[in-house]
Amino acid sequence: MKDSDKLIWTPKSAVGTPLSNGGVVTTTTTTTTQSKISHKLLLLLILFVSITYVVYSLKLVSTSRACIDTPFSTDTLSTLPLINATSTTSAIRLVTQQTTTDNKTVLRHVVFGIAASAKLWEQRKNYIKLWYRAKEMRGVVWLDNKVKTQKNESRLPPVRISGDTSKFAYKNKQGHRSAIRISRIVSETLRLGMKDVRWFVMGDDDTVFVTENLIRILRKYDHNQFYYIGSLSESHLQNIFFSYGMAYGGGGFAISYPLAKALHKMQDRCIQRYPGLYGSDDRMHACMAELGVPLTKETGFHQYDVYGNLLGLLASHPVTPLVSLHHLDVVEPIFPNVTRVEALQRLTIPMKLDSAGLMQQSICYDKSKHWTVSVSWGFAVQIFRGVFSPREMEMPSRTFLNWYRRADYTAYAFNTRPVSRNPCQKPFVFYFSKAKYNDTTEQTLTEYERHRVPHPECRWKMANPSSVDRVEVYKKPDPHLWDRAPRRNCCRVMRSKKKGTMVIDVGMCRESEVSEA
Repeated sequence: MKDSDKLIWTPKSAVGTPLSNGGVVTTTTTTTTQSKISHKLLLLLILFVSITYVVYSLKLVSTSRACIDTPFSTDTLSTLPLINATSTTSAIRLVTQQTTTDNKTVLRHVVFGIAASAKLWEQRKNYIKLWYRAKEMRGVVWLDNKVKTQKNESRLPPVRISGDTSKFAYKNKQGHRSAIRISRIVSETLRLGMKDVRWFVMGDDDTVFVTENLIRILRKYDHNQFYYIGSLSESHLQNIFFSYGMAYGGGGFAISYPLAKALHKMQDRCIQRYPGLYGSDDRMHACMAELGVPLTKETGFHQYDVYGNLLGLLASHPVTPLVSLHHLDVVEPIFPNVTRVEALQRLTIPMKLDSAGLMQQSICYDKSKHWTVSVSWGFAVQIFRGVFSPREMEMPSRTFLNWYRRADYTAYAFNTRPVSRNPCQKPFVFYFSKAKYNDTTEQTLTEYERHRVPHPECRWKMANPSSVDRVEVYKKPDPHLWDRAPRRNCCRVMRSKKKGTMVIDVGMCRESEVSEA
């Protein structure tokens, strides 16, 4: 075939028809028709898939709404019945979260191990009676020797004698070998085989727990994990001598059940390795270190390694639930002119009304009189002449003495402020006296009576707080206070129609409310 006789094809899909002169006539009709049909089919297919996807998605969403009241939430999306591993995992996680929420830690999940001595039992068992409720709680008092038990002591936990520790070496010349016995209380309590236990809580016979606040703290943590929860000493020197990573047992500490099981398996071997340690707390800390579990610090556990008057510490309690008080035989009664036990019995009144708000500080100002007012709810109200900033007021005033008598204020493990030497700045203190709850207004009314002690003469030309005899504080109980981000409550000085009475309202801070003079 000659070159001129060769068929010439149009590009792509055009069809050529040869002419007699050797040229070509291109015909595209058939090709164009086929192309249009293909495009239509493709468009129809895409449209069909899109409609199917939309209808299927809407069906899934509507089905999800029928099951859950909050459409388009994260939980709704996690429960969509998509057939893949991710959705299955999400659904399982959601069910687990709901089960956990419905199955919160309560008092029956906690077992208390209380370290006591037969020598001091008659005196200190009265502290335990203040907080322990035998019908609602589980616990064991571990003694070194047998004691006489009376029939009317059903409010106390059962008493047991600790196991023999003579096989363990103790070489600390300044301590006492009872530390070995006390350090093994968690393991001995575990061996009793109690059911449905999530936490073991250690304390001494002179420790008073606010059990509702203890539960609030424990609910923050997964009891299925290894947790060692407690707090430090108030003494910097104590923390240096022992450890800043150790929970002090007098203030109480909590150990999760799985950690208690792990401790039980190795504790006796662990104790043998530390014959030179001083107490039970540092032995426990040594074993925790071997298990690799650090201290989770909760500052509501109070060791109170101090002497003297706790007013400065309690009136400026940190913004956290009050969990425990310790060394109650060492410090002065928390309320004046009564015994230690009587003072603590009085504290149980506001504790029952609003445990979450107990000892929580609020700071406000009586601007007309130029006074600073500090409310420690359920404990005390202080009125100061002049204006003190909240930054000053939230620091404890040094009404107490260091555990080491020769140490100065630098030996505390926290910031403190001195007691003012200016006679005009001496606070007027009003201690809690009584309380009641109004069902109609759903408010508590707590009353505070002025502590009548001599006040030095003040020459400042301003109103004298000695004209106030009583303070009334109105507050709504707030059981969910610690479910929110930590923040001090606000207080407001209200108008009073009663002569010699100051009226204060305490509660959640309102929008844009600030403690300022």
